[in-house]
Amino acid sequence: MFGSISDITGMMKAAKQLQGNMSQLQAELANRRYEADAGGGAVRATVDGKGTLIDIRIEPSAAQDVELLEDLIKAAVGSAVSTAQEAAKGEMAALTGGMNIPGLSDMLGGGQS
Repeated sequence: MFGSISDITGMMKAAKQLQGNMSQLQAELANRRYEADAGGGAVRATVDGKGTLIDIRIEPSAAQDVELLEDLIKAAVGSAVSTAQEAAKGEMAALTGGMNIPGLSDMLGGGQS
C-alpha cells in the first residue's frame, strides 16, 4: 500500500524542501514590481508580484474625461495584475517541475489558475 520507510522519508524531505522554496518565492514575489499603462501612457499602474496595487500615475490631461479615466485605470491595473499572475505561474511551474498542485497558485497570491 505505502512505499518503504526510505521512500516515505524521501517524500517528506522533498515536501519540506518544496515548502521552504515556496516561502522564499512568496517573499520574492512580494518584492517584485510589474507595470502596465493604458491610453498611451496616460495611466500607469504598478503592482507587486502578488497583484497588489502599489502605485498609480495619472497624466493631468487624462483627468478631463472621468469615464475615460476610469476605463484607463481599470485597463492599466488589469494588465499589470495579469502580467504579475503570469510571472508567478511561470515561477511556480519552474519550482514544481510543471506539476499542477491544487491551491498552490492561491498560496502565492496568483489567484485563479
